[in-house]
Amino acid sequence: MSDSQPPQPSPSPRGGRGGDGGHGPAPATADTATLLLTGARLTDGRTVDVRLGGGRIQAVGTPGSLPAPTPGRVDLTGFLLLPAPAEPHAHGDTALTADGEGPVSHTADEVQRRSTEAALLQLGHGATAIRSHVRIADVHGLGPMEAVLQARRSLRGLADLTAVAVPRLLTGVAGADGLAMLRDAVKMGAAVVGGCPDLDPDPAGFVEAVLEIAAEHGCPVDLHTDGDDPGRLARLASMAGGLRPGVTIGPCGGLSRLPLDVASRAADQLGAAGVRVTCLPQGDCAALERRGLRTAPVRLLRAAGVRVAAGSGALRDAGNPVGRGDPLEAAYLLASQGGLRAAEAYDAVSTAAREAMGLPEVRVEAGFPAELLAVRGERLAGVLSLAYSRIVIHRGRVVARTSAVREYCDSAVAVALDLPRQGRMEPGP
Repeated sequence: MSDSQPPQPSPSPRGGRGGDGGHGPAPATADTATLLLTGARLTDGRTVDVRLGGGRIQAVGTPGSLPAPTPGRVDLTGFLLLPAPAEPHAHGDTALTADGEGPVSHTADEVQRRSTEAALLQLGHGATAIRSHVRIADVHGLGPMEAVLQARRSLRGLADLTAVAVPRLLTGVAGADGLAMLRDAVKMGAAVVGGCPDLDPDPAGFVEAVLEIAAEHGCPVDLHTDGDDPGRLARLASMAGGLRPGVTIGPCGGLSRLPLDVASRAADQLGAAGVRVTCLPQGDCAALERRGLRTAPVRLLRAAGVRVAAGSGALRDAGNPVGRGDPLEAAYLLASQGGLRAAEAYDAVSTAAREAMGLPEVRVEAGFPAELLAVRGERLAGVLSLAYSRIVIHRGRVVARTSAVREYCDSAVAVALDLPRQGRMEPGP
């Protein structure tokens, strides 16, 4: 099951349909209006017009070759057109809490507000699909999950938000409540089963419980782990191998602290089992309850055949008080510090991220979903360096725009280089 294609929902623990009526985002009606994108540059250097309709790319042609609908036309001259990023690892329930005074509020209204605002911030950066990890089974019970599912409903047509149920404990007497709430969360509408086995007294038992519930409901699995215990990773790979629709783990920064031969062996085991890894180049994730972790060894994992996606993790919460939630920044960091080429880095936040979330592939070709991001620039490397102005397209319509204007004061060099200059000020009194 993907984040976006739900099975038939099970009855909710309250006797009716769950708070979200099933798993994953319910399909929204695609915008039937036709939209023509003109003068867009592609990563292969071509300049094209692109016609969108019914939530998909209808045609790609040379400039001026496609009929122009009225008034559905967007001039993308000077913009690079890309498949839209997706956010595979967000924490909307705790986002935007770093600057607050006193304890973080977990009332339904506050969690819904934070989740909605965080999703809109990430949408503005370009992420049209967001997977949010939501803590359950502590003193707040299923309240945060209900709030995030409500945020998901309010965002329909703007972005696809899905929820991962994240219990703290699942084994022993202390884990009985967590196990029951995890099952209830899935029935309510959580699309993915998650958690952090590192925090459970019996990590292997935690993973076994998660895999069992995922198999019962046909859910994907997305687990938090530092990845610093090779034996634990080997057991996880052995248990997860062959599970469909698949297992993702992350952020796995602990792999970078292991000896190279040990880390390579663990990567080989994950690759052979088909376990995906979501790394967090921008910083920590509060779910692991520790700070200062390194980014996963992306090149080593890729060499072992592990499919690696990149997420944002914390968005201005205790895990990263200055987290931006920007997938292009994650790609920039993979290219500048992780040793990946620009195209490989962008793949981690777009194609690989969508794949980890079970979403269909996007290419700027006829027939593919109209999930697109236009960024001012000519080449991908430049876009990752200076990604200021952006136009975000979801299901065939523009859902967000960010425009940046830079001007220089009058000077000889500004005139000589034909730089944009500030408007002249009216003389004062």
